[in-house]
Amino acid sequence: MSRLLLAIVSFVAGLLLLPLAMSLYLAFGKPPVAVGDKAFPFEARIVEVPLQARIQRELPAAPPIPASDQNLNAGAGIYEDKCESCHGTADEPSGIGNKMFPHAPQFWRKHPNGEMSVGDDPVGETYWKIKNGIRLTGMPAYGKILSETQLWQVSLLLSMADKPLPAEASRTVGR
Repeated sequence: MSRLLLAIVSFVAGLLLLPLAMSLYLAFGKPPVAVGDKAFPFEARIVEVPLQARIQRELPAAPPIPASDQNLNAGAGIYEDKCESCHGTADEPSGIGNKMFPHAPQFWRKHPNGEMSVGDDPVGETYWKIKNGIRLTGMPAYGKILSETQLWQVSLLLSMADKPLPAEASRTVGR
């Protein structure tokens, strides 16, 4: 009976002490809160797994507008106004995007594997991220700032990051 009692007391003490220890560390320790600090273990994974699961549940079926020159040019204008300061252009990477935590992807630059950072994403995924934003990344939600058409226009533009664009859109994004 005493071993069972000891096990129960130890379990309850552990339940109480662990949150207390975490609270003390957060209040008086040196948790990584500055952009330049090393990340918590598994920090990116903790955000990425539920993000991808939610996007898959809410992924729009297809854009309600075509990837026409008019829509891609309009998307480029929206990109220049709302996105370029963090995500850069093909000619000029963002001056602040690589100083953020995590770094803002530079959409018009190729990865070492030769792929663009967003051009291979489904257009609905890009739309979801622009509309809803991504917590803990600095990516704001534009769902209440841009109209549905504007959200789709910039999403279509980004989905074509690795494809030929109309001349006006290409000039805007520096390609």
